[in-house]
Amino acid sequence: MTTEASPRQITIGGDLRVSRVGYGAMKLTGDQVWGPYPDHDQAIRVLRGVVEAGISLIDTADVYGPHDNELLIKEALHPYPEGLVIATKGGFVRGGFDYSTLDAVGNPNYLRQSAHMSARRLGVSQIDLYYLHSGRATDAPFEDQVGVLAELRQAGLIRHVGLSNVTLAQLRVAQSVVPVAAVTALYNVTARPGADLRAAAQEDGLVFSPWHPVTTTDGPLAARAAEVLSPIAAAHGASVRQVALAWQLQGSPQALPIPGTTSLAHLRENLEAQSIALSPEEMRAIDDIPESSERGHDPLARSRPAG
Repeated sequence: MTTEASPRQITIGGDLRVSRVGYGAMKLTGDQVWGPYPDHDQAIRVLRGVVEAGISLIDTADVYGPHDNELLIKEALHPYPEGLVIATKGGFVRGGFDYSTLDAVGNPNYLRQSAHMSARRLGVSQIDLYYLHSGRATDAPFEDQVGVLAELRQAGLIRHVGLSNVTLAQLRVAQSVVPVAAVTALYNVTARPGADLRAAAQEDGLVFSPWHPVTTTDGPLAARAAEVLSPIAAAHGASVRQVALAWQLQGSPQALPIPGTTSLAHLRENLEAQSIALSPEEMRAIDDIPESSERGHDPLARSRPAG
């Protein structure tokens, strides 16, 4: 017996109904997320293909480029079709091509400026979902940073507030200041630092948007993940990445993964993953990859009859 395939829509903040699979636009930038994407026409085609495929949530950030990604989205899609939700983020800065120049800034006036400038670049009077991009900034108290987002929400510039790359403790602090609609963090088959935020989102009815949601080849669990995922993918006539995405969707009703791609073919494959219904045994086998890697036993053994 298999579980049902995942629902095709999810609601953000009680009023924004969007597709269950979003699109992460970060890959439509230059090398190391610096500068514009080298094939401009292809980037435009991909973004328009995203909307044509029925995806209604696009995720970006002011630091992608910086700024190039937001401007590209406006060029490709403005005026935006009804129902399209654009989420963006502020609070990171880049000083050049090298990732070592990336830093978090929490200065309240900088965050105000960032939100206003993102709205301007995107060509909107209100940002549907605006994330504080990091909880790492030390130049201002975290409560003050979140307070800026609360202020901008009250003023109407931000419709819903989100948090990115924060701790569970920071989420709880933020929720005492402003309603939080969504959290985003690294969470996938082989890397699960966002597991506590995912659990909290499910408990509180927040959207949990895992980034790098279909990555299966990074870190020490990659080999074990391949052992577990490959036979499951073969059984469903799917790719390993599709199984990884189906696992995200079935694992939590609050999950809104945002896989990124520069290929329309891969975009279609991502959407097809919604039709995969993993069995409880398959879900458990993927859930247990970290533990099974340590134990070194067959992850599907529990689903097979003894002897």
